[in-house]
Amino acid sequence: MADQLLDQVREAAEGQIDFKGQELAELLATILLAAVGVISFVVGFINQDIKLALYLGLGGTALTLALIVPPWPFLNRHPVRWLPVGGVEKKSQGIMMDGQVIA
Repeated sequence: MADQLLDQVREAAEGQIDFKGQELAELLATILLAAVGVISFVVGFINQDIKLALYLGLGGTALTLALIVPPWPFLNRHPVRWLPVGGVEKKSQGIMMDGQVIA
């Protein structure tokens, strides 16, 4: 039972994001954390309550974490297309020593 649950969690967490998704995630994280910082500072300053400012900052950081860390499908809109494998294998040239190839 626990193994099945752990497998489901692992499958949900092992998603992929592409390079543009990484760029978008970084931009979103920067914007959201900056906005949360400014909002929590302003609200805390107006209310003269540092506890409220800290809770707002913590909540906004948790919200940003929930939005950025999981591999959401919108972060994998441009998957990388790799070239197909060529059928020719490169032969090892070995090591050259005194003009002779040593395997």
